[in-house]
Amino acid sequence: MPNNAIYKEEQQKLYDARERFITEIAKNIHLYNINSSVGRLYGTVFFAEKPMTLDDMSSSLGMSKTSMSTGIRALTDANMVERVWEKGIRKDLYKTEDDWYKSFSNVFITRWRNSTELNMRAIKETKESMEELLDKSENDDIINSAELDLEKLNGAEAYYEWLTDVISLFETDEIFKIIPKRS
Repeated sequence: MPNNAIYKEEQQKLYDARERFITEIAKNIHLYNINSSVGRLYGTVFFAEKPMTLDDMSSSLGMSKTSMSTGIRALTDANMVERVWEKGIRKDLYKTEDDWYKSFSNVFITRWRNSTELNMRAIKETKESMEELLDKSENDDIINSAELDLEKLNGAEAYYEWLTDVISLFETDEIFKIIPKRS
């Protein structure tokens, strides 16, 4: 039988090591548009030795079941956590998604696709306004400024077209042919 004092010391070291990772995840999870308390929830589910119920999470983190439900929904929407089934258990069980690349790709695609589409629409509308101004204005200063602005907008448009191609690499998984996943 192991020495109880040594076991407790080792158990504390294990807890401290896990806590260090959970703290870093919580600090940086905002990159996924998720708040730090949900990042702590993610870390807790990540280190769980078996899938967790909302009750398990609530007990582990000392937060309400409602908070756990909201947090799990955010993590599920980001494809960072998935619901799993186990025979004989009626409550929903959750575990972290094993494929971190998939989680990143889904968040990247969603955030960047939305932003890119909005910015491309703004560029199109702004260019139309500038071209209309060029057609109607007789003021050389206004014409010169509008022409310079159109050049800048063309550069921005080229960037967003490139970004659309990058997003497509993630949508089609072609990115992993360029930069393979690591195991």
